[in-house]
Amino acid sequence: MRHVTALILRSPMTTLAELGPRICIMGPSNSGKSTLASTIGRARGLPPIHLDQLSHLPGTDWVPRADEDFMTLHDAAISGRHWVMEGNYSRYLPQRLARATGFILLDTSTATSLLRYFRRSWFEHERHGGLDGAQDSVKWEMIHHIAVATRKNRRNYRALFNRISLPKISLPTTGEVARFYRSENLVRPTS
Repeated sequence: MRHVTALILRSPMTTLAELGPRICIMGPSNSGKSTLASTIGRARGLPPIHLDQLSHLPGTDWVPRADEDFMTLHDAAISGRHWVMEGNYSRYLPQRLARATGFILLDTSTATSLLRYFRRSWFEHERHGGLDGAQDSVKWEMIHHIAVATRKNRRNYRALFNRISLPKISLPTTGEVARFYRSENLVRPTS
């Protein structure tokens, strides 16, 4: 019996350079958005913008800003000529995508997201995208969000990815994320 090996031809991945000067990164909580934004920012000379920092008051345990204050900060940030912005905040996504020149969608398993959440809450005193002067703490609401709500969000993010016409990259596994870092010669920042 002959063994037939099928060749799977993958289309070439869009490169980081093709995403342009305003890159929008989305994905589930604890999927690596903040680290990727900081890494791309350093490599490409783009200011990283972490939407969680705009949406919450610094020095707090994730106390949200007033909606109108966040909207003002968000809209000022997207008006810049160059940025790499991470975070979901779907309510403000249309104006963000209207300004973006490229899009990256991250994903990780629920188990990986939960492990990352516990690690950052218990062990990481400073992390990319964290609030200045604040230490993360484990919250039941966040565990529930990661374990339950994220399932629906993942489907919505994939549907969004398929609809948008910007240059885009999908990184659906931690392995794909690692390959992207290697292929683009990106070095993760240490803090």
